[in-house]
Amino acid sequence: VQLQASGGGLGQAGGSLRLSCASSGRTSGPSTMAWFRQAPGKERAFVAANRRIGGNTLYADSVKGRFTISRDNAKNTVYLQMNSLKPEDTAVYYCAAAQSQVIISSMRSSTSYPYWGRGTQVTVSS
Repeated sequence: VQLQASGGGLGQAGGSLRLSCASSGRTSGPSTMAWFRQAPGKERAFVAANRRIGGNTLYADSVKGRFTISRDNAKNTVYLQMNSLKPEDTAVYYCAAAQSQVIISSMRSSTSYPYWGRGTQVTVSS
């Protein structure tokens, strides 16, 4: 499975950006897809995740109510709509995927995802 993320860039505080992550390499798209982010000097952190079967969606507390994860199964693409951006959202954003259904209690863990995209930089100015 190959993952290609796009849509990063420079945003303003209070503004919006949308990230996309397209998967390829398998006939059936990943069952579980997620977004993580890594700010300078910090560890990679969970942002949001979605399971295709059941539609279960989880968010980090820091983005709940501002970010929305969605997916287009026909295009094997997952999106992250980021609204009400804050400077602390500045980070490299990574999409991640698992072909199998990740159990809900493990969706926030980076180790649940064997496939990773290269990351896209998001910078939010104040």
